Amino acid sequence: MTTPSDHISDRRTFAIISHPDAGKTTLTEKLLYFGGAIHLAGEVKARGQNRRARSDWMKIEQQRGISVTSSVMTFEKDGLTFNLLDTPGHEDFSEDTYRTLTAVDSAVMVIDAARGIEAQTRKLFEVCRLRSVPIITFVNKVDREGRPPFELLDEIADMLALDVTPMSWPVGMGSDFEGVYDLHANTLSQPEGPSREFMGKALSFTGMDDAALEKVISAPGLATLRDEAELAMGGYGAFDVEAYRAGDLTPVYFGSALKDFGVAELIAALGTHAPGPRPQPAEPAPVLPSRADVTGFIFKVQANMDPNHRDRIAFMRLCSGTFKRGMKLTPTGHGKPIAVHSPILFFAQNRELADEAFPGDIIGIPNHGTLRVGDTMSERADVRFTGLPNFAPEILRRVALKDPTKTKQLRKALDDMAEEGVTQVFYPEIGSNWIIGVVGQLQLEVLLSRLEAEYKVDAGLEMAPFDTARWVSAENPADLKAFMDVNRNAMAKDRDNNPVYLAKTAWDVGYVSDRYPKVKFAATRER
Repeated sequence: MTTPSDHISDRRTFAIISHPDAGKTTLTEKLLYFGGAIHLAGEVKARGQNRRARSDWMKIEQQRGISVTSSVMTFEKDGLTFNLLDTPGHEDFSEDTYRTLTAVDSAVMVIDAARGIEAQTRKLFEVCRLRSVPIITFVNKVDREGRPPFELLDEIADMLALDVTPMSWPVGMGSDFEGVYDLHANTLSQPEGPSREFMGKALSFTGMDDAALEKVISAPGLATLRDEAELAMGGYGAFDVEAYRAGDLTPVYFGSALKDFGVAELIAALGTHAPGPRPQPAEPAPVLPSRADVTGFIFKVQANMDPNHRDRIAFMRLCSGTFKRGMKLTPTGHGKPIAVHSPILFFAQNRELADEAFPGDIIGIPNHGTLRVGDTMSERADVRFTGLPNFAPEILRRVALKDPTKTKQLRKALDDMAEEGVTQVFYPEIGSNWIIGVVGQLQLEVLLSRLEAEYKVDAGLEMAPFDTARWVSAENPADLKAFMDVNRNAMAKDRDNNPVYLAKTAWDVGYVSDRYPKVKFAATRER
């Protein structure tokens, strides 16, 4: 009989985080290509419909060239199963990205060699830090003009408060680029042919002082490489796998995803150094991957991945046990066991039936609205995973329906997208206009795009008389009722019937919280 422990060490579940345009989508495609999951490289250089990685499938993603949803892609290499979670890189999608990062055991941070640490990179890193997610850094686009490697390393160390260990080193950059030297394997990857790509044949040397290097690198380039590499290996600490897995140290690889430099080394590093499934925070106690019974949590719900079928897929991170197709699991949302007959594994839009899955795996569960983000799935219903909150919206809008006969379709669409976490929906106590709340502006564009494309609902957005929202609660129900009675014009309910205070300004939040000290105003809410 197969046990979870037989597979725990075989899983690598990771995400790629970056600022927009740092090359995350290109790196995702190349990891899939090097991992054997796809057999056609260069889709990112193609035209028309092919100018996107396989993970970017939504219409608005294709139009704008950004990822606004999280996709899951599984591939196998060297006896390991890699589960790659592609996260939204746009700053307006930090909420969906946060939820995705709760489902991974490690992350790859992509940095543009010319721009270094950018605001969104730092924001996503802080999300990883909250959960001590180990990070491997990939400095991308070294074949173009960029900042000095030492400057980039010091910026990572200073801005992110991380120890850094360079694992490879660029031999020049931009017009002077002559390849990437692996400081530990003592191999050199060089550009070849008119496209200046790495063709897969790395040269081996006995060390940095090997005279054979003089035959393949120009004299100025070799002199600089030797000086910089000696300084780098002496000035930065040696790689410590325990410090990396604790989230205190990041190994740094230099490369070019577009030209195939450093991609193979990155996969090898994930396989060798990245942790397998880690314990997950839960009540009454953390869940270990070695636990015998099946547990997992829903971190994402995606509707209409196939526009021809009104499908709804709940993405579940398996945390313990051996999952078998057809087994019954109980969600915390409604407490009634459901049989999972058609669990699926993903490669972007391509799917295959999953007969079994193990801790660290991500499986899709087709459902009709019974599963929601934050639900715990378990055999014994004696555990609840924590740390998947809803965030208070920073933008509130009223939805203006252009065709009043489509009210039912609009309600269905808003409910669907609220379940997915694209928007939040609030139902005011007074008045009939539904109010949607989002974390970032791009979510509004996604909302309108999907209303039209998937639900055939033509709608616009109007300014709401509110600026933000807070979930309200109190130990004494009488205190909460007194507050709600006085502020009924500003009260609403969310989809779970929780009371929400809609504030006209951030100042109002502070004012009412001072006036009602017995009422708690929460900017996040766990389900």
